[in-house]
Amino acid sequence: MKVAIVLNTSWNVYNFRMGLIRALQKNGHEVVVIAPEDKYSQKIVDAGCEYHKVKMDSRGANPIKDSALLLELLLIYRRTRPDVILHYTIKPNIYGTLAATLLGLPVINNVCGLGTVFLNDNLVSKIAGWMYKMAFRFPQKVFFQNRDDFKLFTDRKLIRSEIGDIIPGSGIDLAHFSPFKFKRNKRFTFLLISRLIHDKGIVEYIDAIRLLRSEGLDARFQLLGAKDAEHRRGIDPTIIDGWIEKDTVEYLGTTDDVRPYINDADCIVLPSYREGTPRTLLEAASSAKPIVATNVPGCKSVVVHQYNGLLCQLKDPYDLAEKMRSMMLLNDNQIERLGSNGRKKMEREFNESLVIEKYLASLSELKN
Repeated sequence: MKVAIVLNTSWNVYNFRMGLIRALQKNGHEVVVIAPEDKYSQKIVDAGCEYHKVKMDSRGANPIKDSALLLELLLIYRRTRPDVILHYTIKPNIYGTLAATLLGLPVINNVCGLGTVFLNDNLVSKIAGWMYKMAFRFPQKVFFQNRDDFKLFTDRKLIRSEIGDIIPGSGIDLAHFSPFKFKRNKRFTFLLISRLIHDKGIVEYIDAIRLLRSEGLDARFQLLGAKDAEHRRGIDPTIIDGWIEKDTVEYLGTTDDVRPYINDADCIVLPSYREGTPRTLLEAASSAKPIVATNVPGCKSVVVHQYNGLLCQLKDPYDLAEKMRSMMLLNDNQIERLGSNGRKKMEREFNESLVIEKYLASLSELKN
C-alpha cells in the first residue's frame, strides 16, 4: 500500500514517527510524508520516503485562513493518490480528513492531544468541537492517546465510539531511551523539557522554584526547550530572559538529543495543563528517572502517584513545590525504585512496538 503520513512539522515526523515509518517500509508499504519543510525534511527523504511540503501554521486556528490548507492538501492527495492517509495533530485531522473524503480516500486519525481548547466553554472550543464533529464522521479509525480524550469525544458525540481506539501515545523506543547506572547529583537537579508556552506549566515551575529557593532549598532547576513567542500561549521572551538573568532557572536552550540532559538530571518535571501522552515523560520513565507531573489527562497515564513519580495539582505552584521538595528528600533507594518502576511501566505499556502493531493491524483491515 501507498501510505501517506501528514503532520504539522517535519521535525515531529522525524523525531516521533520514524519507528512506524521503518516498520511500514519493512512490511512492503510505500511511505509518503506530507509536512511543512524544515531541516528534518531532507532526513525524511534520506530515509526512503517520498516527501511533499505543505504550508501549515501550527499556531492558532482561523477557519477562513486554514481553508487554504484544505485546498493544498486536496491537490497533494489528488497528485499522490495514497491508498490510506494517517493524520496527526488537529489541522491534519480536520482539514486533511475533509480533503481525503472529497477524493474518496480512507484515513486513520490520531488525536495527539487536545491542549486546553476543550477545557474552556467559549467560542473557540465550540468552533473546534463543531469542526471535529464534522470531520470525524468520515475516518475509518481514530486513535486516542488516553482514555480521557476518548471519553470526551464520545460524551460530546464528536465520534462514533466503534471507530475509536486507544494507543500509548507515539510509544517509546526502549533501546534508544535506556537507563544509565543510578547516580545522584550532589545538588539535586530538576529538569523540565518543553516548548516555553503557558499550557506546559512553565510559569508554575518558575513560581515553585522561587518558593523553594525562599526556603533555602539547595538544588539545581533546569529548563530545556524552544522559546515560542509566536504561539498564542507563548511566553514573552523578555520574561524568560529575566528568569535567566536573575538565575531563577538554568536555561539549557534546545537540543536534537535530550538523552544526556535526562540522564544528568535527578527528576523530570512537567506541570502541564493537559496532554495526549507526553513524550518527555515517556522518555524520562524509559530512562528510569522519577517524575513530578500534574494530575491531568495524559500525565496521569504515564505517572502513577508514589509508584514512578509524584502527581501535583493543576496550576498550583505551592503543591508543585511541595512535591518537588518531597522528591528531593527521598533517599537514594527510594529515588532509584521510582525510576525502576517507571522503566517497568514503559516496558509493559508504552513500548513503541505496541503502537506499530495497532497501525499495521488497521492497515490490514483496510486491505481486506
